Amino acid sequence: MKGLDVSHHQGHINWKVVQEEDFKFVYIKATEGQDFIDPKFEYNWGEAKKYGFLTGAYHFFSMSSSGEEQALHFINKVPKQPDHLPPVIDVEIHLEHDPDKVRKELRTLALKMEQEYKKKPILYVTYDTYHAYIKGHLNEFDIWIRDIVKFPTLGSQKWAFWQYSNRGRVNGIDSYVDINVFSGTSEQLTGYHTIDMK
Repeated sequence: MKGLDVSHHQGHINWKVVQEEDFKFVYIKATEGQDFIDPKFEYNWGEAKKYGFLTGAYHFFSMSSSGEEQALHFINKVPKQPDHLPPVIDVEIHLEHDPDKVRKELRTLALKMEQEYKKKPILYVTYDTYHAYIKGHLNEFDIWIRDIVKFPTLGSQKWAFWQYSNRGRVNGIDSYVDINVFSGTSEQLTGYHTIDMK
């Protein structure tokens, strides 16, 4: 099942046109760190839902503030709605941080999100951040892997989402856009966003 992830970098999106394409879900950037709000979040969130997409919000993780502060920032911005996809934490930090500290703040952020939305967050990673910070840790959270060259491989770790293109062209979006695929069926994707995780 194909989907998009978008932010203000895509400019003004015509969701009425986009919905004519073969995409079932969209993830929308909401926040970054403890204080940045994507200026297109409210528009994209409302319009994507209006035109029938399964929608979810993502947060760009930072080591400049605590996981708790970032969780509160995200929660203050993203509505708590039963029909949304699980929140996503984008882990694209540089590789020189203390791994234990990264994992501590990530876990705090993820658990606060899970407590609020009753859905387990997903960790968006590159191979570099996966191997530096995630592999062998945080195993309770699903993985969204970026690999724009080939089919992704993470050893024994399964992935839930795969970003396979960062230069997609889609009617209704004037710039390049990321294109992704969910590892299951349409029915599983629907269930993925409606089942509360206790």
